[in-house]
Amino acid sequence: MQRVSAADLSRLTADATVLEQDGLGPKVLRLQDGSFLKLFRKRRYFSSETLKPYAKRFADNATTLQRLGFTCPQIIGVYRVEDPVNGTAVHYLPLPGDTLRSRLEQAAPARAAQLIGKFGHLLARLHRKGVYFRSIHLGNVLVLPSDELALIDIADMHIGRFPLSLHKRLRNLKHMRRYPQDSNWLFERYQEDLLKAYRAEEPRHAEALLARTQRP
Repeated sequence: MQRVSAADLSRLTADATVLEQDGLGPKVLRLQDGSFLKLFRKRRYFSSETLKPYAKRFADNATTLQRLGFTCPQIIGVYRVEDPVNGTAVHYLPLPGDTLRSRLEQAAPARAAQLIGKFGHLLARLHRKGVYFRSIHLGNVLVLPSDELALIDIADMHIGRFPLSLHKRLRNLKHMRRYPQDSNWLFERYQEDLLKAYRAEEPRHAEALLARTQRP
């Protein structure tokens, strides 16, 4: 990781556009050259962030995902920031397109069914290739101009050498229940499209997964 002083950070982010922020300040910025800088806060206590910073995870995950055939942001650099608030940062080239969630909000039923099918194929491929994207939802999947899907906000995942177990696949799907709109699209309105696409990639697990994610 490259060390970046507070002065260097200030120069890098001069005239940047803030895309996301919290009470401590900017979290994601679009820089003057069009690249993005994502900042990760310092932690006051020992955690997994201490052992492997999220910026490094983001960059490592991007490299592995690309090797596995998935589309995600191209990394420019990973920085350890000498700043009172921020501990690390990842600098990357953004991908063009809109989130899958925003596309579904505007889509006619036939188009929405097609998009959910694409997501089903993507999810099955992730699971088959050992990618456990813990925080996956329809807001961190991008629809590219080519109409293919890509992954963004990729720090929170584990990538193993073997396909995911049924238990982990189930946990991944249940996570998406936390988002009412996503849950409605995936498990109610277009569940058959999701199941059909997932089954085409991973027939062994499809029925069990969808059956167990039904509401009681």
